[in-house]
Formats: sequence, C-alpha cells, structure tokens
Amino acid sequence: MPGPLFQIDRLTVEFPRRGSGLFQRGTIRAVDGVSFDVEPGEAVGIVGESGSGKSTVARAMIGLTRAASGRVLFDGHGVAGMGRAALRAFRRRVQMIFQDPGGSLNPRIRVGDAVAEPLIIHGLARGASASRMAGEAMERVGLPAALGVRYPHELSGGQKQRAVIARALTLSPGVLICDEPTSALDVSVQAQVLNLLADLRRAMNLTLVFVSHDLGVVRHVCDRVVVMHHGRIVERGACGEVFDSPREAYTKALVTAVPGMRP
Repeated sequence: MPGPLFQIDRLTVEFPRRGSGLFQRGTIRAVDGVSFDVEPGEAVGIVGESGSGKSTVARAMIGLTRAASGRVLFDGHGVAGMGRAALRAFRRRVQMIFQDPGGSLNPRIRVGDAVAEPLIIHGLARGASASRMAGEAMERVGLPAALGVRYPHELSGGQKQRAVIARALTLSPGVLICDEPTSALDVSVQAQVLNLLADLRRAMNLTLVFVSHDLGVVRHVCDRVVVMHHGRIVERGACGEVFDSPREAYTKALVTAVPGMRP
C-alpha cells in the first residue's frame, strides 16, 4: 500500500524580528513542531486565525519558506534537499494558488501568455502549441479562451482567480495547494470557485491542501482538517467529526463564530 503523498514531520519555521533596539532582537516562531500527513487523492484543510501559521506551513510544503527544523517529505523525498532536476519535477507535480489573484498575474503580460508561461518554462510547448494548450486550460475552468488577449486589470476578481487556476493546471499537477484562494472574492464568486475546485478534484483526481480561516468553506471542500493556533496543531480529524464535536476550546470558539455552524 502506498504511503502518504506529503509528510510534514515536526516542522518548525522561524522569522527574524523586524525593527531595531533591544526588544526587537531574536526570532519569531511562526510554526512550532507541526506534523501531519496528506494521502493521495484527499483534501486536507488547514484552518486558524490570521497569524496562526497556516499559510507558512503551506509555503514550507512547496519549498518557498525554509524550515528551521523538521522536514517536509514528498513521495518520501525531502523537499528542502532536492536538487535542481528533482525540484523542477516536483514543481510540475505540485502547484500553488495564492490568496490574491491580481498579485499572482503580471499586469504587463496578457492573460493567455501568463497561462501559457509554465508550459514554456518547463519545455512542454511553445508558440502556437502553448497558446492552444493555454486556451484549453482556460476553457476547462470556465474562462473563455478569447479572454486570453486581455490584461489582468480587464478581468473581474473571479475571472483572474480562474486564470490563476488555469495556469496551475497547464502542467497537469497531482497536487494543488490553495492558500485562501477565495478570501479576496465576493461571496457569489467564492461559491463558483469552490465548486470549480471540487469539480476539478473529481475529474483530475487531484490532491488538495486548502488553507483558510473560513470553516464553512473547509467543510464544503475538505475530507480532513488540521486546526492551528499560535503555530501549533490543537486539533485534527475528519471535518464532520471536528466541526460537529470539537474537543478543544479554541476549535469550539472558531466553530461558534461561524453563522449557521454550531457544535
């Protein structure tokens, strides 16, 4: 039986304090000894307040943030120790969707060219072939390929997020790590993007890691949830189990703060 796709083992991430003076020296421990696994094909939510460390964990999983100690394993291999070729292959299999779709797109590059960019960087296609494949990826996420000639500022927030998702899908990844992908969108557009992710997960057998402060969103999208507070995991389990019968006071407080959700 295959093992976990991701293994996060006692992960600790620290950042230097900003500023100057006696009381500004040292480091801030953003993530403190976090451990959990992600199985192939499942959707795992990471929830908590702002500053809980959830986004830092996601960035460490993809190698964008360096760990002070502990390790992140993907298919049994340490992400931090990957050589150039292994890291290139890893980034084809694991893609990340960030919170701000506008900040994820270069304002000087047409949307179609931005979606095609990963294909060119990884040597999978170029020219007309790359443009065609980018158009197909846009259509897959419900974004007309004709919008590829526009610049990001000419698209709505929901359209920009769909473009970012399309760009991530051009490499046919097995894993999407989503860092608050709907928090910058209107409520009606949030629902569209969440349903899109759920449909893509089924159609492409994707593994999802979904970071959010919105427990209702995580319950809709995920199978399991990890609850973080002050850089540590305070509770974990199946979404229904954790949200219906939370054991920790912090989790209960999060659940009761969501309209319509009561433990």
